Amino acid sequence: MPRTLESLKAEVMSLAPADRARLLDQLIASLDRDAETENAWDELAVKREAEMGSGSIQGAPLADVVARLEARFPG
Repeated sequence: MPRTLESLKAEVMSLAPADRARLLDQLIASLDRDAETENAWDELAVKREAEMGSGSIQGAPLADVVARLEARFPG
């Protein structure tokens, strides 16, 4: 008899937090099927971090960013 989602969830929730975190990482990785896109995002993140570190760009306050996103994507 196949497991139900609820029984699997209960089993997973009984794991130690570190084991659940490892499982979560593995599940997320299994969804990342487009390596080229993932690599492009990784490269962009490294570039932005370097720009922030050098002072060539400045960050925006989180509240401002959230407000802009909420205005752009209401609901």
